[in-house]
Amino acid sequence: MPSYTVTIATGNQWFAGTDDYIYITLVGTEQCSERTLLDKPLYNDFERGAVDSYSVRVEENLGDIVLVKIEKRKYWMQDDWYCRYITVKTPSGDYVEFPCFRWLVDDKEVVLRDGRGTHIPQDDKTGLYVMQHWKEDFMFGYQFLNGCNPVMIQKCTKLPDKFPVTHEMVSVSLERELTLEQEIEAGNVYIVDYKVLEGISPNCTDPCTLQYLAAPICLLYNNTHNKILPIAIQLGQTPGEDSPIFLPTDGEYDWLLAKIWVRSADFQHHQTITHLLRTHLITEMFAVAMYRQLPAVHPVYKLLIPHVRFTIAINTKAREQLICECGIFDKANATGGGGHIQLVQKCTKSLTFRSLCFPDMIKIRGMDSKEDLPTYFYRDDGYQVWEATKSFVSDVVCIYYTSDETVQGDEEIQAFVKDVCSFEFPKSVKTREELIEYLTVIVFTASSQHAAVNFGQYDWCSWIPNAPSTMRKPPPKQKGLADVNLIMESLPDCGRSSWHLGAVWALSQYQENELYLGMYPDEHFIEKPVKEAMGKFRKQLAEITSSIKKRNEGKKLPYYNMSPNKIPNSVAV
Repeated sequence: MPSYTVTIATGNQWFAGTDDYIYITLVGTEQCSERTLLDKPLYNDFERGAVDSYSVRVEENLGDIVLVKIEKRKYWMQDDWYCRYITVKTPSGDYVEFPCFRWLVDDKEVVLRDGRGTHIPQDDKTGLYVMQHWKEDFMFGYQFLNGCNPVMIQKCTKLPDKFPVTHEMVSVSLERELTLEQEIEAGNVYIVDYKVLEGISPNCTDPCTLQYLAAPICLLYNNTHNKILPIAIQLGQTPGEDSPIFLPTDGEYDWLLAKIWVRSADFQHHQTITHLLRTHLITEMFAVAMYRQLPAVHPVYKLLIPHVRFTIAINTKAREQLICECGIFDKANATGGGGHIQLVQKCTKSLTFRSLCFPDMIKIRGMDSKEDLPTYFYRDDGYQVWEATKSFVSDVVCIYYTSDETVQGDEEIQAFVKDVCSFEFPKSVKTREELIEYLTVIVFTASSQHAAVNFGQYDWCSWIPNAPSTMRKPPPKQKGLADVNLIMESLPDCGRSSWHLGAVWALSQYQENELYLGMYPDEHFIEKPVKEAMGKFRKQLAEITSSIKKRNEGKKLPYYNMSPNKIPNSVAV
């Protein structure tokens, strides 16, 4: 049985020692240790200036120790404690130090990171690359695949009547000696339609600055080098003389301004629908139903709690600071001042459970062929993480539910599902497979999907022209008028840009005590089969992380947003 030696140093200052109970949990790349009380019989632990050593025994090797969780619990009366550092000696003889240097007051818990500095972030290469190449068509198209809103692009099987693009318009952009109709039939044409933005009121909270929204449609082409390139853009949903179709063959600034309008629309959709509604608010809905209907001893409660524990708190903070009256949305975004509420209400009506199932969401949009789109890394990595998550959920569900009848007979689970039920959401679950898929959606949405659409925001949105939070001039109604001055006058001013930058930076930060997918230091489950399932899950995630790291080697635009080691367990920012 492997044993880890934990050495803890208490501070030298007055009253640094404690008589409270101190517990430790070691979190490794393979497994977590059990929560262990640090106590020596007939010994006064954690005295001022003391350096105490303890043995933590585990059933299997934990892998590389990446986190240490310390908990202080009251013994008789609250007794504050100052911890200087913790050192862990592994069974192989390696030492890992975790600096602390802080007071633990009341019933406090602290998660410490390895102090070796082996994961110091490098220069922001993605953000710099975006700033240098944002004008280029390949960069514009790439973002629909692997940017922070990779859920809008879909295969075009037929041009909509409202978007009358002809072969003559785009023939110069086509590379296979086929007509536009033949390219569509061959599966080489894609479309992005922001129709949900039509009719949404633009921000009018500042009477001194008019702000504008557009609902553009963009046609994209997969060229012979497997690059997605824009070939036509219409800035409204109604064709006509006042809504021209912009082309790459137009003037440089006409085409650039049209792309900027699409990027601004994409930013509005991403912030309000992809991010806020489809991760934060959806996860909160499941969390509220869980707290209402499932007791803390229920296995499904134990399974879900690590993935929803911070959701209600962070959403409350968002309501107080971001989407409230005079919040960040009002100060920076074109959908502020009530437009974001209209947009959420509009999209909630068409939200379906199937659209939250990752494989279904990819297939519905016709984006499931790796042969057609070999660089759609969001899809490829998402498939792997979805399958690993589903496998883990399946292992846990099958431990407690031996048949479909046991699922049907669980009144608490049925009440939980019914509490969430709305249009196009299940009213009940009748089989183990249905329950597995239902719970996989919750875990995946709260962890992986949120990570994919959240943590890349600063990379992709910090260069203002690539993701304008608002536009100060209306969409152009004719060609030949755009120049540098019009573009500058259209982009947000310095004040709104500053609010925008602060928001996307803050939203892209990981927490100091972040727990990543597969890390479960709180022992809600005590059954050995579940702990074995957790260990299996962590091994699968480690393999996925390794394969993603290998694929990204040497790439100018590496994609890590779906890498398990960068996916927090819960929506927490």
